[in-house]
Amino acid sequence: MKKAKLLWVDLEMTGLDPKKDKILEVACIATDWDFNEVARMTAVCKVPKSLMKKRMVGEFWEKNQESFEQLMTQNETGKKSAEVEREVLEFVDKYFGDEVILAGNSIHQDRRFIRNEWKNLDKRLHYRMFDVSAWKVYFENAMKIKFTKRDAHRALDDIEGSIEEISYYLEKVKGSKFEKKKR
Repeated sequence: MKKAKLLWVDLEMTGLDPKKDKILEVACIATDWDFNEVARMTAVCKVPKSLMKKRMVGEFWEKNQESFEQLMTQNETGKKSAEVEREVLEFVDKYFGDEVILAGNSIHQDRRFIRNEWKNLDKRLHYRMFDVSAWKVYFENAMKIKFTKRDAHRALDDIEGSIEEISYYLEKVKGSKFEKKKR
């Protein structure tokens, strides 16, 4: 019995436009519904350096120079995007049944890149997604509760931070009027 229920994914890309930018790095963590880790994987996509230099400019990359340099360096050991997609699909096949729910922070943005670059993976993913950023919007605006997230801007660190963040929000709900209504 395959016990993974959520496929936590984070992508690092050359930018935010799936038509102009490319996936640089992917990390996946498979969890159950209690966010217990079943397995994890990471991979690096090789992208032309010229594209990286052209697209990875501006204030974000200036503020995150260390991430920029790490992504540029690891690009040398990257694999073709199709090969990385195949590895992710093997991971999904090993740990998931038919229903694969994508999870993460602002996961709709990652899904746009998946849809554009990894069509076979996109076909395996359920139409519903578990987006931590929806919780963030509610807690920050309605409850004035803010979670301080890691600021690494690397795929695996970002997923671990997203799982910590949703766990934090759920702790706030336990014992609240929401939890009492459930009973």
